[in-house]
Amino acid sequence: MPIADAGTDQMQLLVLERRDDARNMARWYVLSIEPTLFGDQALIREWGRTGSARRRLGNPYSNKAAAAEALEAWLARKLRRGYRIRVHG
Repeated sequence: MPIADAGTDQMQLLVLERRDDARNMARWYVLSIEPTLFGDQALIREWGRTGSARRRLGNPYSNKAAAAEALEAWLARKLRRGYRIRVHG
């Protein structure tokens, strides 16, 4: 089952973390799909080290399905690199 459901109108957000105390590594990554001012959908990527300034980059797509496909690709890439999905609650 895909994590990014292209049929929903809710903002989709995934928070990922990668920690390795032995290497003094504490990183985070956020993937979200948000509407643009022009009616398109954008895959928004935010990342940084815990306690530092974030970086943010948006990539526009013509529809939500294309943005969801891109989100899935980025998620797979980050999971391969050792990031884990952060679950709240």
